[in-house]
Amino acid sequence: MIEGTIVKVSGPVVSAEGMAGAKMYDIARVGELGLIGEIVRLDGETAIVQVYEDTSGLRVGETVMCTEEPLLLELGPGLLSSIYDGIQRRLTDIADQYGDFVVRGVSTDALPRDRRWTFQPMVEEGDEVEEGDVVGEVQETTHIAHRIMVPPGVSGRVAQVKEGDFTVDETVVTLEDGTEIKLHQTWPARVARPVKNKENPNIPFITGTRILDTFFPIAQGGYSIIPGGFGTGKTVTETTLAKWADADIVIYIGCGERGNEITEVLAEFPSLIDPKTGVPLMQRTILVANTSNMPVAAREASIYTGITLAEYYRDMGYNVALMADSTSRWGEALREVSGRLEEMPGEEGYPAYLATRLADFYERCGRAVCLGSDDRVGSITAIGAVSPPGGDFSEPMTQNSLRITGAFWALDTSLAYRRHFPAISWTKSYTLYLDQIQEWYTRNVAEDWRAMRDKAMSLLQKEVELQEIVQLVGPDALPDFAKAVLETTRMLREDFLQQFAFSDVDAFCSLRKQYLMLKVILTYYDCLEEVLVQGVPLRQATEHPIKNEIARMKEVPSEEAEEKLSELLERVQRELRSLGEW
Repeated sequence: MIEGTIVKVSGPVVSAEGMAGAKMYDIARVGELGLIGEIVRLDGETAIVQVYEDTSGLRVGETVMCTEEPLLLELGPGLLSSIYDGIQRRLTDIADQYGDFVVRGVSTDALPRDRRWTFQPMVEEGDEVEEGDVVGEVQETTHIAHRIMVPPGVSGRVAQVKEGDFTVDETVVTLEDGTEIKLHQTWPARVARPVKNKENPNIPFITGTRILDTFFPIAQGGYSIIPGGFGTGKTVTETTLAKWADADIVIYIGCGERGNEITEVLAEFPSLIDPKTGVPLMQRTILVANTSNMPVAAREASIYTGITLAEYYRDMGYNVALMADSTSRWGEALREVSGRLEEMPGEEGYPAYLATRLADFYERCGRAVCLGSDDRVGSITAIGAVSPPGGDFSEPMTQNSLRITGAFWALDTSLAYRRHFPAISWTKSYTLYLDQIQEWYTRNVAEDWRAMRDKAMSLLQKEVELQEIVQLVGPDALPDFAKAVLETTRMLREDFLQQFAFSDVDAFCSLRKQYLMLKVILTYYDCLEEVLVQGVPLRQATEHPIKNEIARMKEVPSEEAEEKLSELLERVQRELRSLGEW
């Protein structure tokens, strides 16, 4: 332990002298209360400590103790269903011991020390193991098997294997060189966990949300941002993705959000039933909560805590969904601490290294071949909410995130005010993953999926152009073919793009149902054009009762969609084309 003395306090930043031998990012205990902090700068024997807790009451002359270790996270059974703060303190334990507020200087065990887990070995004495190999399993929750892995940098021949019930601190495998493998391991939060190699992301990350899966899909191991102003539905969108997305594990980081929003998440998640398994969703979820009134430095650390937990489960071969809500608050924490450190500010006061930090975070995601001899493949898919002030997408956090991420799901305030949810703009959003996942869609959904998607996007873009004409001369001046476009795009918006997140049927839409719904609407448009050419008045065609059945497509359960929507498709073609026969 290295002992120093406080010489300066500036908000969450403390300067301590006599810290010769301390290293960058070492954890320090500050003052009489032992506040937890991290060394972020060294100047001779003076260390600048970023304190993760409120520094009120600290005095010059108090002691600073350097632990000579970085911020280490405990990784092992017991992570799932847990609620942590930004530096992996269990908030439920703090609440039980100290009440509703986090007491300064308090520490908790990240993993329960008294619980015993049933360990099933998967290696025998004399086996050669390498880093990342699975030596056994623990059934962590009803449907998630926790794979106990050889830590990175460790390899050798197994000398002893145990079977039975153990705590996380007990040794279950011993190697011939004396290395002990326990049920848990530690890892520095700011260091990316190693993998064999990164894979090309060519499998879609299925969300069940039509506008995302059909128009702006991302791949497993990809990353996207959801920027939007106040009230546009960022948190609802992320909780919907957490519930329905095609992921084995969900890591939800509430980074600097308002306390009432985090409270809603903490209250809602334990009560949600996982639609895939029928058990509480929390059994495959970890929540990292750091509200806006918590110390700003811990907010900066919460992102690294969440991504390290995600990497650990990826290394087991699981597909992990990481929800960061919101990265803007993380950027604000960087800006505040940078200002306290008197660093040269960049655009709008953000530190000059903002883009680098964002890239470091998102690049830790991806689809990868994990360490080990069995070639497990896991993925981390990140969805980061961005809260631009006033909905201004030109501000630095949004622009720097745009340069890195592969998909942009732009939330539109005007859509939210019209009660169109999800309020994702189809004119501002984009994705760079279409070409990579097109082959999967062609093979598993339909051969003409891309053509249908592109045709619908073309119509929606044409609607924007026609609406400009309508504002100038009125809708009556448009020819019938243009009115047919507007009628079709209205159906696309109301009957396809709108989706009710709290409906038992419409909250999740299978890919096949999405394709059939889109095909019905586009076939309706093709038939409109056909009968208009034959001289049928547009009003007669658009008043056909089949339109009401198209509007109710979203009420068809996914398991019945193939039969009922295929039948509806045939009826649309038959009944509309019959108008031209008279």
